Amino acid sequence: MSTREVTIRSTVAGFTAEGKLHTLSVWFILALRLMMGLAFFQSGFDKVLSGSFGAAGYLQNAPPANNSPVADLFVSMGNTPWFVDFVNVAVPWGEILIGLGLLVGALTRLAAFWGAFMMLLFYLGNWEISHGYINGDFAYMLVFLAVAAFGAGRILGLDQYIEQYEVGGQPLVERYPWTRYLLG
Repeated sequence: MSTREVTIRSTVAGFTAEGKLHTLSVWFILALRLMMGLAFFQSGFDKVLSGSFGAAGYLQNAPPANNSPVADLFVSMGNTPWFVDFVNVAVPWGEILIGLGLLVGALTRLAAFWGAFMMLLFYLGNWEISHGYINGDFAYMLVFLAVAAFGAGRILGLDQYIEQYEVGGQPLVERYPWTRYLLG
């Protein structure tokens, strides 16, 4: 087993961060991807199986009760019938699709983006800051972003194969570089 370290570096807005990753880090990145995939798949599957998921009550009541800074937006969404109908389908099936994408490592960055977006909405809706601004919803949002940033779908996932699929004699990600934002 190799124990060599890998150096990573990134510069954003003139600030550079650098660190060394141990090669065992790949297993923890995989574990994060699989954990979030299973959690979201199970949550969505349970909602679909129960057949009783409804977002209106949550949207209209939970954010105001939690003193969310965007409570009025949530209430407005909860009072808009077509939007509630959309959310009633998008949340459970979105959780299933996000979970499946992460579990098999396909379209991982796309799945992680939507997972992070959902967790941001849950964070704002479940606004509970009596113990600080960081809660489970916020932490899960960061886990989704880490899964995307590390290209976790390339680790024992289908994205490593999808990226190399040849289109016109070139690997997909070379022919269409924008696909790197969806895969990985």
